[in-house]
Amino acid sequence: MKTIAIIPARGGSKRIPEKNIQLFGGLPLLVHSIQYAQANASIIGDIFVSTNDATIKKTALQFGAKVIDRPEELSGDLEPTVTSLKHVLETIEYETENVVLLQPTNPLRPIKLLQEAFEIYQAENSDSLFTVSRNYQKFGKILNDQFLPFNYEIGQRSQDLEPLFFENGLLYITKAKLILENIIISKSAFPLVMNHVFGQVDIDTQEDLDYAEYLFKKTIKYEN
Repeated sequence: MKTIAIIPARGGSKRIPEKNIQLFGGLPLLVHSIQYAQANASIIGDIFVSTNDATIKKTALQFGAKVIDRPEELSGDLEPTVTSLKHVLETIEYETENVVLLQPTNPLRPIKLLQEAFEIYQAENSDSLFTVSRNYQKFGKILNDQFLPFNYEIGQRSQDLEPLFFENGLLYITKAKLILENIIISKSAFPLVMNHVFGQVDIDTQEDLDYAEYLFKKTIKYEN
């Protein structure tokens, strides 16, 4: 069974210029996902970075990943992630069964997460798996200047909320054949609950990057 990792890392980010190669923990942001894949070599074979950017390409090659040059028509702000994954599968010269998607904007992952997730993925005979975190916030809508609670009743304690979960972006495992059909998360995908502070990190703004750096310095030494 062949399993590869794909890290989509296009250039041209706007909120944080050159986001994917911003220094984080002393290394370009992208590199943390490359090294995470390398640390799971018992599961992952080749590691591919899909990019349209020359500097990102140079960085990825320097740290031991293979690079697939992404066409500009697949590199726009509104382009879905799945098209870059599909392009990789259509470009490489061999067939693979599973794809592990690692987003560079989620650089902090529990070290044993992939191993545990892949075991569940196989045991459940899943066609896809993704990580989720529980939400403890009280949501509502504002209509006609009136706040309408969505997931609670006014006065209800947070700990008594009906459990809701969000896709945290840390890890995806998907059958390659699904990606070729433009699907990352199938209707029967296994939602792996992992209530870890790293699930709160998804870097889009400078504030996100600063918070991730804080967590990295504070907690990474405890991850084994």
